[in-house]
Amino acid sequence: MNKIIISSDSTCDLTPETIKKYDIKICPISIILGGKEYHDTVDVNAEQVLDFVKSTGTLPKTSAIGQAVYEDYFTSLKAEGDKILHFCISSKASSCVNQARAAAETVGGVTVVDSYSLSSGQGIQILRAADMLAEGKSLEETVKFIEENKTKVQISFVVDTLDFLHKGGRCSSVALVASKVLKIHPSIAISDGALAVKKKYMGSSMQRALTQYVHDTAAEYRNYDDTRVFVTHSPADPALVELVKERVKAEFDFKEIIETTAGSTVTSHCGYNTIGIIFYTK
Repeated sequence: MNKIIISSDSTCDLTPETIKKYDIKICPISIILGGKEYHDTVDVNAEQVLDFVKSTGTLPKTSAIGQAVYEDYFTSLKAEGDKILHFCISSKASSCVNQARAAAETVGGVTVVDSYSLSSGQGIQILRAADMLAEGKSLEETVKFIEENKTKVQISFVVDTLDFLHKGGRCSSVALVASKVLKIHPSIAISDGALAVKKKYMGSSMQRALTQYVHDTAAEYRNYDDTRVFVTHSPADPALVELVKERVKAEFDFKEIIETTAGSTVTSHCGYNTIGIIFYTK
């Protein structure tokens, strides 16, 4: 058969169109809403997660994919190909990597990558792997590149409000109140595999904050890989999304711009109007 299957946890936030185009297989994580378990992207989406938070005032819980689930999932994929290349959300955010690697040892023929990222930071690595395999690169060459360059993935978001981060225990009540008084829109980046506040845009509208964010990002990363960029957002005002896309076109020169909606994981932590750009640096 000699086919390599590319797979990922649902935390990669790739669009259905992109998943179909590159034939990516998806293993959904579990989302717990009000004590009931749902499967991310299968029977629950970001809008429903936000509706739950709005109506209950509590954040949903996520559950890592267990070893037994991975074993069944990998075994079913082995019927379609000889080898599997599976991408997981950062090990700093979830135990999925450990569970997947334990399952891979049992099933055999499965390579598990710790993306050291999440959302489109995970997704952009998947598409790079798909590109390389399509170009005739071996699985070993592809994995080597992904592992050596995962820290070159620039992923950040601007958050409209700290309400959701506060509910999740990621910011204090003092910081929440200050953000409302000073109209702070923080940018959140992945640093060392975990979420961290990068900048704070103060005293401005979300439009001005996003414009400055794209400009600052372009100024910081002049040596970037122009293959593609993701504009990733939670459920958001379409005008804000279009603004970011237009500013990206003005400040950068990417060959491809992919717009995608963040899934339940990012949305549940960051809330409405969270928008970011993700790309490889050189």
